[in-house]
Amino acid sequence: MSANTIMVQGTASHVGKSVLVAALCRIFYRDGYRVAPFKSQNMALNSFVTRDGGEMGRATVVQAEASVVEPHVDMNPVLLKPTGHASSQVVLMGKPIGNKSAYLYHREYAEDAWGAICDSLHRLSHNNDVIVIEGAGSPAEVNLQDCEIVNMRVAREANAPVLLAADIDKGGALASVVGTLELLSSQDRERVAGIIINKFRGDISLFQPAVDFLEKKTGKPVIGVIPYIKDLKVQEEDTIPEDKRNLAEKKYDSSLDVAVVNLPHISNFTDFDPLESEPDVYLRYAGSESSLGSPDLIILPGTKNTIEDLVYLKQSGIAGQIQDLARNGTCVLGICGGFQMLGRELRDYDKVESSIPVTEGINLLDITTVFTGEKVTHQVEANMASEEMPAGEIDNYYVSGYEIHMGRTEMYSNVKPAFNVWQRSGINVCYDDGAVNADGKIMGTYIHGILDNDYFRRELINKLRVLKGWEPLEKTYQVSSWELRQREYDRLAELVKGNIDVQKLYEILHRVE
Repeated sequence: MSANTIMVQGTASHVGKSVLVAALCRIFYRDGYRVAPFKSQNMALNSFVTRDGGEMGRATVVQAEASVVEPHVDMNPVLLKPTGHASSQVVLMGKPIGNKSAYLYHREYAEDAWGAICDSLHRLSHNNDVIVIEGAGSPAEVNLQDCEIVNMRVAREANAPVLLAADIDKGGALASVVGTLELLSSQDRERVAGIIINKFRGDISLFQPAVDFLEKKTGKPVIGVIPYIKDLKVQEEDTIPEDKRNLAEKKYDSSLDVAVVNLPHISNFTDFDPLESEPDVYLRYAGSESSLGSPDLIILPGTKNTIEDLVYLKQSGIAGQIQDLARNGTCVLGICGGFQMLGRELRDYDKVESSIPVTEGINLLDITTVFTGEKVTHQVEANMASEEMPAGEIDNYYVSGYEIHMGRTEMYSNVKPAFNVWQRSGINVCYDDGAVNADGKIMGTYIHGILDNDYFRRELINKLRVLKGWEPLEKTYQVSSWELRQREYDRLAELVKGNIDVQKLYEILHRVE
């Protein structure tokens, strides 16, 4: 391979591999290298659509942003989107190929995907100086070692030295490092070139005896002890952070209360991260009947299992709360599956999503959705289509984002379209998207990333302010959501670089076997 490669694996899931890879990508980029991330197989409901219409994991997109390169499915050739019941939708090279059980995928299909993984890896290698590879779970899962396509097999294919990361915040980090290395084959154990202890809190000098122990016990250098990074605004891979979940309703004199409904199969929850940067917004995720409270805005997010999650909302009483709050003037925004739920009915005659042929919706928008087998994945650009939408001067204003959905939605007489899409995957088109009711308080759209549009986001917030009797804030924004993310990647890179042996890192990167 022409590029230098390095791989981050973990002693377990959620040890911080994705963030560490983003940090390394940014470090190498700032040091003048052409760098790209790579993860052969992501398992997540948080996804993104590339310029050419391919679907890939959001965490790898974050790493591409940190590398200042455009995301491409070569960076994530396999995406598994769990559907429940030990099965996942398999997305290969950006396109869905069907649902497969965990057993059939690992024992039969994974080997078929290996060729695409190798091809992607080699294409990236020819166009970059450095590839930073992320593993998944743990390389020590002995039950999967003969069929895995995401950890040591990838490291061998890429001839990549491995950094083994452990999360000390949860406890047991030393044991997890020693145990992981013990369970590896001698060949794979030799490939581990260094250890990173992640999310450390406290006095680093008190941890030095543990570092000395690990290095003596394993024969591997501890090349970094990374502190716990408070308030890090780097988007999560597939789990809403604990500090955002089930937060109680919180009212401030100067803050708007925005509640995102935490659906069982929530997807693309990073759609709402830009709201956290707004000075007058308190964003929370409401996951139970008692936690919905009385927000200024309710957001129904996307979901992989729209009908199942709609049934959950009804059974939990949350659907009834949403209806009551909306009748009393609370604004509601639905995105993708959340948009579909707001309608009269969801029809699934072909059992695309569930065995229920017809499900009554929350009935806040005069629309009906019919599920079809075709999955829509496109980047889009759209104009505002209704004066009821929070957009100020509509004629010259547009938004951009991406669609990931199955099903088509029909609008009836009591709603207007929210947007008019004029470009889809780079092709000029003309069709309506979304819907808004007569007073503009109930809105829905298929466009993910809608809140990344800074002007639209500010106008939406100002609309909520006016409804509360507050003065709107200036329409201009100080820093765009893109610029904020780039600043956060720089902050992450500086912190990691300041707590890692950079000389040793580069020695490992340039190691030749």
